[in-house]
Amino acid sequence: MKPQLTAKNWFGKVSAGLILGFLLALGASGLFRTLGGVDEAFFSTRGQFSMWMMAPVWALVVSLVFLFRTSLRAWGWLALANVVLWIPIFALGGVKL
Repeated sequence: MKPQLTAKNWFGKVSAGLILGFLLALGASGLFRTLGGVDEAFFSTRGQFSMWMMAPVWALVVSLVFLFRTSLRAWGWLALANVVLWIPIFALGGVKL
């Protein structure tokens, strides 16, 4: 029998959603910016969309993080999602170190 979803690990889940969710939203915005061809024109429609898409993505991640059974799973899956999302950004040259 699978354990029920509970709110007993809420601090770990919320912290995973806030920290890794922010990085996930930033990565989604950066990937859109890189693939959309937005260079430094943040006042264009694509540039504005790439900036403003962070808030809904972050809010969605923080909202859905409570569906994980444990906080360790939340940290693990969100870390994996971040790695998968950030690899193409670095590979396409979207981040200049």
